[in-house]
Amino acid sequence: MPYNDEHMSYSNTFIQVATDCPVEMGVEPPMKKEGKTAHRIQYELLSQNPYKFTQGELIYEVHLQHKQISDVESEQRGAEIREALFAKNHPCLRASMLPKKHGWGVHYNEEGKIAIYPMESEAYQQFVEAGTHQPEGPKLLFAMRSSR
Repeated sequence: MPYNDEHMSYSNTFIQVATDCPVEMGVEPPMKKEGKTAHRIQYELLSQNPYKFTQGELIYEVHLQHKQISDVESEQRGAEIREALFAKNHPCLRASMLPKKHGWGVHYNEEGKIAIYPMESEAYQQFVEAGTHQPEGPKLLFAMRSSR
C-alpha cells in the first residue's frame, strides 16, 4: 500500500506532555556518543523548522538523518527508501519522547504541519486554554504515558 500522509497525521491538534512526564520544563534530548538519537533529530528538525514538516515528512527526514543516508543517495533512491520506510507502521508523535519525557507539547496546524513548544511557555498554555474553552480551538490529546 503506498504511503499517504493524510492517514498518519493530525490537524488542529495539540499534544500535551504525558501526565507522567518527569521534567517540569522543555529540555533538549541528550546526544549519544555514537551520534544523534531519533528523538534528538526530531527535536532539532522541529525546533529549527516550525510548521515545515507533516508527520510523514518528519518521519522520512528523521530516517534519512538517523541512518546517515546521503543527499545523493536520497535523490537517487528516494522513492525506494520512502516505500520501504512506510511499508511499516510508525507511531504518531503522542509516542515520541519529546512529549513523553522531555517536556515538549506538539502542535499540528490546520495543514498538519508540526511545531513544538516547551511546557513552561506561554504559547503552550495558550494552546491548552484554546482547546479547553474555544469550540474552534485545537483538539487536545495527551502524550502516551511511559508507565501503566
